[in-house]
Amino acid sequence: MYSTILSGALLGVNACLVQVEVDAASGLPAMSMVGSLSGEVRESRERVWAAMKNMGLEIPPKHITVNLSPADLKKEGTAYDLPIVVGMLEALGYFPAGKARDILFLGELGLNGEIRQVRGVLPIVREAAKIGVREFIVPKENAGEGAVIPDVKVRGAATMGEVLGFLMADAAERGAILPAQDAAGWPTAEGAEGPGYDFAEVKGQEMAKRAAKIAAAGFHNLLMIGTPGAGKSMIAKRIPGILPPLTLEESLEVTSVYSVAGNLDGKSLLTKRPFQAPHHTISMPALMGGGVVPRPGVISLAHRGVLFLDELAEFPRVVLDGLRQPLEDRRIQIARVGGNLIYPSDFMLVCAMNPCPCGFYPDRGRCRCTEPQIRRYTGKISGPILDRIDLCTELQAVDVSSLHRESGGETSAQIRSQVERARKMQEERFQGTEYRFNGDVKAADIDRFCPLEKEDRRFMEETYAKMGLSARSYHRVRKVARTIADLAGEDRIHREHLLEAVLFRPAQEYWK
Repeated sequence: MYSTILSGALLGVNACLVQVEVDAASGLPAMSMVGSLSGEVRESRERVWAAMKNMGLEIPPKHITVNLSPADLKKEGTAYDLPIVVGMLEALGYFPAGKARDILFLGELGLNGEIRQVRGVLPIVREAAKIGVREFIVPKENAGEGAVIPDVKVRGAATMGEVLGFLMADAAERGAILPAQDAAGWPTAEGAEGPGYDFAEVKGQEMAKRAAKIAAAGFHNLLMIGTPGAGKSMIAKRIPGILPPLTLEESLEVTSVYSVAGNLDGKSLLTKRPFQAPHHTISMPALMGGGVVPRPGVISLAHRGVLFLDELAEFPRVVLDGLRQPLEDRRIQIARVGGNLIYPSDFMLVCAMNPCPCGFYPDRGRCRCTEPQIRRYTGKISGPILDRIDLCTELQAVDVSSLHRESGGETSAQIRSQVERARKMQEERFQGTEYRFNGDVKAADIDRFCPLEKEDRRFMEETYAKMGLSARSYHRVRKVARTIADLAGEDRIHREHLLEAVLFRPAQEYWK
């Protein structure tokens, strides 16, 4: 007897449907599996046989063939266990044919028939819903993330016995056996900014806080240079708190990435901006993504949020240079023999570093580093990476009088309201285009979205020559100036906006 069951496969953070075909025929008792399968999928044969035996289900002496179609797509992971066993049960006549039609199955089987959590349920449910699939049976732990997609029924099953009972029951009884999961009431992830992370707690460092506000308003990249203990990490950790909340579409994108990475930890929908702060010893595959079974890297886990690189000069130069393409394209492409995977990496880069190995340059009263040591230290950050930094600010040691103040000034809520007003102007400006923020604007559209008056254009030409700016840096100055104007509520860029934007270019004394 022949059976076909619907399942899904991951392609990066996207997905496609897979047909699990099962044929049970007379012949030498055996089970063969085909369809471009990885080792994990081939091992499904042993898990399925053992689970059926331990559930007391008799397996007749049949020649069973399992095909996962399309056959040219590499199948990886353990989520095919459940559709395979459902296909076998239908082909062997354990429930009437057609009972599993139009239902998508995902799940890993334990040897006792338990259904275990798998990766990537959300993107698969999301993709299947687009083409009309409305019912899903997934592991109980994954039901919440699948149920955030509207107008679908996602049923969470703990054991294969529950699934078999559901398929054998009449339509009126099915809801009582495996009720559809309601997304409401499922826990969501805590915000990356955490409790008590407020800009009002940052005493002094007004220039750095101003730079953080501009960066948040236009989704610009930020570099902070300063002595140890000046507050660089303190400011960086508070930036997610001044970013607007994720929209529903952005939440689904972020949650899909974490689902594919297996980092949801039972949560259904991530509703706050990610904040990733990898250690400087991180490897290239861990940062960019990859591995034998490719997974999203840290830059993809920071999608729609903040990637914070503390002690920037301590990162290997090859790792930093690997950020060049993701910063421009807002995505990372991972090439493997089996094909290319694309993961999103639309993040705001925030970096912090000391000005020298000891951290006290240019204060020669405290700094003992030689000029070659300083150049070698700062030289780890290449020119192309500096070109991609929109704002650079220096932090000095905080004056003790500032520490005695009751408040550090504006709260995160106050700054966020200003950022949201600036974002609203950008939303209206870029309506009907591919852009969302000033930081997204490409060089070809600079004159359209960041126009300058004749006198201001002449000023920028002189600045370009005096500072030795690259074309990319020149465009970034204009984009930052556009964001500064938005924060001021101005419709056009004025000279003071350009001057402030130029002020936030990387200091030449560190990269001569």
